[in-house]
This record gives sequence, C-alpha cells and structure tokens, in this order.
Amino acid sequence: MRIAVARETDAAEPRVAATPETAKKFVALGAEVVVEPGAGVASGILDADYEAAGAKVAAGGVKDADIVLKVRRPSAEEIKSYKKGAIVVAIMDPYGNDAALKQLADAGVAAFAMELMPRITRAQSMDVLSSQANLAGYRAVIDAAEEYGRALPMMMTAAGTVPAAKVFIMGVGVAGLQAIATARRLGAIVTATDVRPATKEQVESLGAKFLAVEDEEFKNAQTAGGYAKEMSKEYQAKQAALTAEHIKKQDIVITTALIPGRPAPKLVSKEMVASMRPGSVLVDLAVERGGNVEGAKAGEVAKAGEVKIVGYLNVPGRLAASASALYAKNLLTFLETVVIDKKEKKIAVAWDDEIIKGTALTRDGAVIHPNFQPKS
Repeated sequence: MRIAVARETDAAEPRVAATPETAKKFVALGAEVVVEPGAGVASGILDADYEAAGAKVAAGGVKDADIVLKVRRPSAEEIKSYKKGAIVVAIMDPYGNDAALKQLADAGVAAFAMELMPRITRAQSMDVLSSQANLAGYRAVIDAAEEYGRALPMMMTAAGTVPAAKVFIMGVGVAGLQAIATARRLGAIVTATDVRPATKEQVESLGAKFLAVEDEEFKNAQTAGGYAKEMSKEYQAKQAALTAEHIKKQDIVITTALIPGRPAPKLVSKEMVASMRPGSVLVDLAVERGGNVEGAKAGEVAKAGEVKIVGYLNVPGRLAASASALYAKNLLTFLETVVIDKKEKKIAVAWDDEIIKGTALTRDGAVIHPNFQPKS
C-alpha cells in the first residue's frame, strides 16, 4: 500500500495534504509514504521532517501510488501520471466542473471530494469545510483589523476614549461563528445575521446580538442537512432593508454566505457599501463563488470611495501551517475509517458506507456521484 503526498501545482496553494504527524500514522498502518520534494515547504514543513517521520521524499512518487493525497483537484496534466485504479483524495470543487470530473473518470481513478462529506456526527472529524472555514473566519477578522485604520477594542486613556469598533457578521456557519468569537476577543461590538433560525442561539451564546426578520419563512429556512435554503424574493427584500439600515452604522462587515453548488448570494449592494463611513472595511469570504459584496474583486483589496472591500482568495491558505495540520488530520481520519482496514493493514474501501457514498465522485471509469451525473 503506497500513499503519495503530492506537491500542489497551483502557485496560489500553500497548503499540503499530509504532515509529519499524519505521515507517521500512515506508516504505522502499514503504508509506504512517499512525499514529493518541497510539498510542505510553504506550510513550514521541511522534507527532513517527513523523513524523520518515516516517509520517503522522492520525485514522481505519485506514479505507482495506490492512494494520492492532495489539497486541490489534480490538473489534467497531473492525472496522466496516476495509475489506473488509484484512490485520489482532495478538495475537488466539482460543481460546474463537469469536464474535470470526466477527466478523472476517464483516467480510471477513484476520486473522493472531501468537501462533500456528509454532515453526520461520525464524520465531523473528517469535515474539511468546517476545519478550513474555522480558520477562514478567524483570518477574516485579522485581515479586517489590518485594513481598518483604528483600534477594535474600546480604550480609555488619559488622552481620551477610543470607541469600540462595530463588527457585523453575515452568515453564521462555522466561519461566521469563529469570526464572531475572534471579533469579540478583540473587543469589538458584534452583531450577526443568518437565515437559519437555529443560529440565533449560537450567536447570542458568543456574546453577539442577532439581527434578522423573524417571520414564518425564517422559522423554516434550514434544510435537513443543516444548510441554508434559498429564501423568497419577498423575504430577501425585507432582510435587505433591515440590513441596509444596520450596515450604515458598522465599521467592519464580514460576509460568509455560501450555498453549495450555486453562486454566492449577493448580500451587500453598492448602495449599502456607499452608505458606510469612510475608513470602513468589508471582508468577502465568498469571493471565489462570485462574492456576497457588490464591487468585491477576487484576490484584491478593492476600494469603493473610502471604503475597502477585501476579497482575498484561499483565505485558509493565509494560515497555511494551521490549515494543513487540520486538513491532514481530516484526511487521516477519513482513510483509516472507510478506506484502509487497520487490522489487515491494506486498502479496503467501504463502498456501502454513507461517508463513501457521499464523497465518491468517480469509480471504474465513470462518474458515480448522483449529483454529478452527465446530463443526457
């Protein structure tokens, strides 16, 4: 059983799919672990660190690998070097990328998309969306504080009082909750909003104030899987009016709203941005899916008058060492739970397990996930 840790080919991706800690555990499971040279350098991990953990460092290690671990979906060029039947585990970004899925199927690999992990209790430790979003929420507040030209906490000094910054979090998933907690720790006055009623209690438990139009539609605005439903145009209009008034008074706005498989909902209009005070900052964590903020530019800090709109890409990657450590642990748990037989120390994919059914994209030359069947 050979497990290869690929070096990411995207220059904008500093994360790595295994750490020396997880490599050591794979070796203990009976695997030969091969790491491509320099795979962990951008995350602060040297080749020597992997070797000390029992892994080999060698170029082209993916060629004969039974399992290939990556952060991002492999490119068409990378796939050419994978052997037929190899298990490839990564964040596959499958929505709207039918051609890429076909390439994976045509290569004969068994591809698993970690971001499609079912939201069930036993899969929590494998949930890459949560582990990475948690860091993104933290980093969003740090980035906002860096761009904001004032202090966040209230400071009473002999020279006068510095008022606390007002921070508004839009979307209270994992990223939003961490953003609330971080902004509160930094001393800001925090409010938050979400269409899911269950989040109100979570927001208030962190010491923030909840803002929403709490009508009947709001009470039923969550799917069985715990995701946000798309709201009616009427509700969106009412919520937008409430939000517009609130945003005028805010110093920092952080948006985190994403609906799986769809473009990010537009939450903040250019008129709302224009209503904010000079020096205010917006951070758009949904910019990779089109953005929640009108005027956000992917990979840039844009300006709308004297208001900054932060649109950094791959925000978890801005904390590469922490993000890699968590992601690598997600992959280890996934493999040792449903891919590797720990007792026999061999690959034994549990194809009937709901975790496998939820994440498997391709197998035996075909796209098998029900959400991504080729359109006839």
